[in-house]
Amino acid sequence: MSDIIWPEGFVPGFTDNYVSNEVIVAGLSSDDIWPLLAMPTAWPTYYDNASDVEIYDGKGPELALGDSFFFRTFGFPVPARVVECVPPVAGQPARIAWHGWAGEEGAADRLDVHHAWLIEDLSHGRVRILTQETQNGAPAKEMAAARPNPMINGHQDWLNGLVNAAWGARQSARRSRS
Repeated sequence: MSDIIWPEGFVPGFTDNYVSNEVIVAGLSSDDIWPLLAMPTAWPTYYDNASDVEIYDGKGPELALGDSFFFRTFGFPVPARVVECVPPVAGQPARIAWHGWAGEEGAADRLDVHHAWLIEDLSHGRVRILTQETQNGAPAKEMAAARPNPMINGHQDWLNGLVNAAWGARQSARRSRS
């Protein structure tokens, strides 16, 4: 199976916090998942921990490489920039990742994150959805020390909501064709 591609400064094991969540689901494909993940304005419809989404510079609704956007999550206002964006193509995993931050650069309470997603079609009609995030800064150290780590639970909620939304969209499409 494929791995996340990590930029310098965000490699797991060398950051202040790291979380990894994954699901493998039969009956869905990367084409079912991608629109719900690549359009951040959809996130609040299936993930309670995302709000106030805005894509800057008249871009969107689907994110593209280099796009800047904003959302709130885990109590943080997060401006972000897309640093990897590969939509689904047969034979290769879809990928999307962004660098997000909260706080002023150089401030003691600054948080920097690299949040990456990999959506991979597997044999027998299954899809693998992997999300991993590394974080640097004092808030990351606090989250890493918390038990349970709030990022693990939050990202699992995101995955579960994403899968449920994909099933819902698939069922709606079937009904509209009938």
